[in-house]
Amino acid sequence: MGPSVCMEGNWPIMSVIKSYSVGNGDTFYIEHNSDNFTIIDCCLNDGDDGILDELANLSKQKGITRVLSTHPDDDHIRGIEMLDDRIDILNFYCVKNKVTKEDETESFARYCSLRDNTKKAFYIKNNCNRKWMNQSDDERKTSGINILWPDPENEEFKAALKSAEDGGSPNNISAIITYTVENSATSLWMGDLETDFMEALEGQLDLPKVHLLFAPHHGRDSGEIPQSMLEKMDPKIIIIGEAPSEHLCYYDGYDTICQNSAGDIIFECEDGAVHVFTSEEYDVDFLEDRGRTRDGYYYLGTLAVAKKAFAATAR
Repeated sequence: MGPSVCMEGNWPIMSVIKSYSVGNGDTFYIEHNSDNFTIIDCCLNDGDDGILDELANLSKQKGITRVLSTHPDDDHIRGIEMLDDRIDILNFYCVKNKVTKEDETESFARYCSLRDNTKKAFYIKNNCNRKWMNQSDDERKTSGINILWPDPENEEFKAALKSAEDGGSPNNISAIITYTVENSATSLWMGDLETDFMEALEGQLDLPKVHLLFAPHHGRDSGEIPQSMLEKMDPKIIIIGEAPSEHLCYYDGYDTICQNSAGDIIFECEDGAVHVFTSEEYDVDFLEDRGRTRDGYYYLGTLAVAKKAFAATAR
């Protein structure tokens, strides 16, 4: 059975992924082409009212909004209390954990409150199923999201989880998430997984071919993806985050977009194509020019997507 995909239903064909430029941190949303809205991670500071406004306004247009947390590091949960106060998070998806921190921030306290709320939390793991996350019914279509990692029975993961629960870094309990749009792109997120941990997992992960790969650890060389994993995924574009430039891995031999220079990045995923826009002037030579426009953004170009290679049937 292939991956679940985001189906059209009565919604527009286009699906939108946005990667916010929030400095050293991650905030994404997916405006699905179904009755779903997904926020992946949260890194907000006082003054980020524009981001909060956009997330609140877009989520109101959908029947289901979920917040998906890859892991509870500060630059992935900062400001989650502001987001919760604004949109009232009812569906909080996270890796099951009892992570502790010596210095507990307001954001971490709110993360723990959501994590431990049995009515709001859904614990993600490899191959988990959830209505409307990756399953459709007569009421609502799937969101097209699947979880590839973690495997709670894996010994490397157990060790990383124990370390994080004893006050160590939570980077290596990060989830691996895919999002697939029917006849369009497959995207993949890896949180802040570190290179040595990924090397220990080589051969254990069933990684798909992907179009958009959001580099782990904000593109740092400490999170460089092992070559064997890159060969499996064969990414068409790797999005490198906003870590300091001297710490970045630039993935020679692959087409990349660096958020340090590009600013906010929007991917419009539609039948057979992904149209890419940036908030700052930026230039690449690996995308087609199809003359697209989007208010307030620069058109970077279009990635053609082979429909046959990525066609799938929803679960």
